[in-house]
Amino acid sequence: MPKTEQELIERDAERDIGAELLESIREMKAGATCAIHSQVALARYRVKMSQSEFARLLGVSVRTLQEWEQGRREPSGAARSLIRVAQERPEVLRELFLDQIA
Repeated sequence: MPKTEQELIERDAERDIGAELLESIREMKAGATCAIHSQVALARYRVKMSQSEFARLLGVSVRTLQEWEQGRREPSGAARSLIRVAQERPEVLRELFLDQIA
């Protein structure tokens, strides 16, 4: 459930954005990576495509792809099948659709 405006204000009042940024920079320099929690984002990562490339390949808007990656919506039928191929055999998907994403 989305947070209310007041809850966001209270949360942000307690944050130290400067410290968070410094910590993020240290992690980046150390080569730390973040976990990918979305199967759609993981598939896109494995195919090594940008959001716009992957969205074009799937025949959806970038916004729709973002909604899937953020878990707000679920892909349907054919898109779900292509995403599964991207997860299991990214090189095959990339080879088959190379002309579409170039």
